[in-house]
Amino acid sequence: MNTKLFSRWLPAIEQTPIIRRTGLGVAGLAFVTGAVAAPAIAAQTTAEHVGTPASYSVMADRDHQDGKGKPSRDKLVPHGVQGAQSRIDISDEQADNVKEIVKATRKAGLDERAAVIAVGTSLQESKLENLGHLGARNDHDSQGLFQQRPSSGWGTVEQITDPEYATTAFLKGLRQVDGWHELPLTVAAQKVQVSAYPDAYAKWENQAADLVADAWARS
Repeated sequence: MNTKLFSRWLPAIEQTPIIRRTGLGVAGLAFVTGAVAAPAIAAQTTAEHVGTPASYSVMADRDHQDGKGKPSRDKLVPHGVQGAQSRIDISDEQADNVKEIVKATRKAGLDERAAVIAVGTSLQESKLENLGHLGARNDHDSQGLFQQRPSSGWGTVEQITDPEYATTAFLKGLRQVDGWHELPLTVAAQKVQVSAYPDAYAKWENQAADLVADAWARS
C-alpha cells in the first residue's frame, strides 16, 4: 500500500480567500484512518463491482421504470441534510454536466445516492463547471468537475477534464470507502477529496438531490 503523503490545494473555484490545504491522498487516508482506499484510483475507468453490495447497485435498471419516475427522497437523501443549505442557479452547461455525472454513475452500476454524493462534491469543488487551468488563480494542478490532480495520480489533464472519466475516478474512490452508503454526504465526499474544509460538501446536498432526481428520471 502506498502511504505517501501529498499536498492538495483548495478547489480553484474557492478564490476568496485563496488558502492552501494539505491533506492525505486516497492512499494516505487508508494509513491514518483505516478507510479502505487505493492510490491512483483513476488509472482504470471500467466499472468494478467488487465490494459493492447488490442492494446499492443499479440492478437490471429496476428502479428506472419507463424513464419517467423520479427516485424517492429516501434513496437520494437517506440520512437527511446536515446544516444550512446553499443553492446556485444552474446553466445549461452545468445541467449537462449533472447528466454526465448521472450517466457515468449508472454505467458504473451505482445507485442514486452515489450520484447525489458525486454531484454534491462537484458543486463544492467546481460549481459543476468542467474547469480547465485558471492560470494564477488555479488550484495548483487541479482541474475538471472534481478538481482532481494529475500529480496525485487521478489521470492526465485530458482524462480528468472528461466528465465520464472524472466521475468514474471519483466513484472508484467512493467505492473504496468502507460503509460509504451509510455515511453523511460530506463525510463520504471528504474521504475521497481530503479537503481542508471537510464540512463544506454538506451544504449542497438538497440541490444535489434535486438535480439528480431530475437527471436520473431522464437518463
